[in-house]
Amino acid sequence: MSDIEKVKKLRAATGAGFKDCNLAIKESNGDLNKAVEILRIKGVSKASKKMSREAKEGVVAISGDEKKTSIIEVNCETDFVAKNNDFINFVKELSELNNSKNSNLEELKKSKMNNGLSVDENLVALIAKIGEKITIGQTKTISNSSSINYQYLHTVVKDNLAKLAVVVSLETKENSEMIKTFGKQLSMHIAASNPLALESNLIEKDIIDKEQELITEELKNSGKPDEIAKKISLGKMNKFKEENALLTQAWVMEPKKKVQDVLRELAINDLKIKEFSRIKIGE
Repeated sequence: MSDIEKVKKLRAATGAGFKDCNLAIKESNGDLNKAVEILRIKGVSKASKKMSREAKEGVVAISGDEKKTSIIEVNCETDFVAKNNDFINFVKELSELNNSKNSNLEELKKSKMNNGLSVDENLVALIAKIGEKITIGQTKTISNSSSINYQYLHTVVKDNLAKLAVVVSLETKENSEMIKTFGKQLSMHIAASNPLALESNLIEKDIIDKEQELITEELKNSGKPDEIAKKISLGKMNKFKEENALLTQAWVMEPKKKVQDVLRELAINDLKIKEFSRIKIGE
């Protein structure tokens, strides 16, 4: 087999560029197995050099069904790469694999993909081939036998890949069109309003502490008496909690109502919002 034929075979097997394959063939004295190993090592080296760069573009993918739904974020450096077929195919397969691993990131990275290589190995190879930093970001699996999951994709890139994705789980024995409409509308509401938690008491303490710090700093030089400043601070904090807890947010479809009001008006006694996940690229 000529060196040119070996380069072609190596390119087909690894997806690496012509120049890299040609150099690997020369360095390995024509041994294809050694050439593959050389490219793998060089790929790791290239990938490590790119990891200090920012990756704020990418896509969010949803996989699974209405009982078990997973959402995963994969970041890259440019929107151009986010639309690249190699990147998209990697994310699609990764998303399905993620659903089977229940969003356990450690297990996911070690898992074998269709080509027999692990997720980590494929990620390194993709970085080397595309030439950008690529990282796996946030991931979440929502699974509950008594619930139905609803999803919403905003700014779709392709199929189940988008710039923003939402999954919300509703628990009820009823499965009417009214419930389906509410589930779809609620997922759109979450996409638009970005709640931090289902209820105000579930907002993370670090977020509350940071907001309190900002409020205190704002009032510090206001010149208001301490008692008045404390009341203003309490009012601001209560407003922050109300605006960032899903149940007390203004309903996007009818802002004079809160989400909990709409839930009550549906008059379905066993209807509950169990949990939700919202992931947006760049946030």
